[in-house]
Amino acid sequence: MEPNIVFSHITKTYRGGVTALEDVSFSVGSGVFGLLGHNGAGKSTLMKALVTVEPPTSGSIEVCSFDTTRQGREVRQCLGYLPQELPMYPSLTIGDFLHYMGELKGVHDKAQVEKVLIQVEMQDFAKRKIGQLSGGMKRRVGIAQALLGEPPILVVDEPTAGLDPEERVRFRGVLSRYARQGRTVLLSTHIVEDVHQLCQHL
Repeated sequence: MEPNIVFSHITKTYRGGVTALEDVSFSVGSGVFGLLGHNGAGKSTLMKALVTVEPPTSGSIEVCSFDTTRQGREVRQCLGYLPQELPMYPSLTIGDFLHYMGELKGVHDKAQVEKVLIQVEMQDFAKRKIGQLSGGMKRRVGIAQALLGEPPILVVDEPTAGLDPEERVRFRGVLSRYARQGRTVLLSTHIVEDVHQLCQHL
């Protein structure tokens, strides 16, 4: 089976000569794949290169056979992304925020918003304002926007950091169910328990 993501000799050097990644190569198929490392190891840098936010200094990344540097638009259509910090509009309701994010992604089907709210168990909170949510609920809204459009690849950066144990278990369940549908989930974390519970590949 063809891998969904292929990293080939990725190096990222920042101004000032700091090398965050050096000659990184691996490929990812379907299922949950974990990137485990301490803070500052380069996990977020690798993910930013993957989702076309920050190009690598050298090397190449292919997502669904598209090159992240030359075919960024096609790559982004294959991805759902939850960064470590997702800016949200506190005055918007959850439903309005998800409709807005859907429009930005080119997902115009209103039923998609209802579907992702059910996936993250927030269908009863669609009219609640984002400014009124707990940290755990905001992370659920974050994963909901990443799931819009049912992308074949889901990229999540430190998704359970700062969550209480119940929210962490809930979050793992969402990611696990998504991967079981034949999709790829790439999970970056420094929490060993997340990898132990979720990932088939490390």
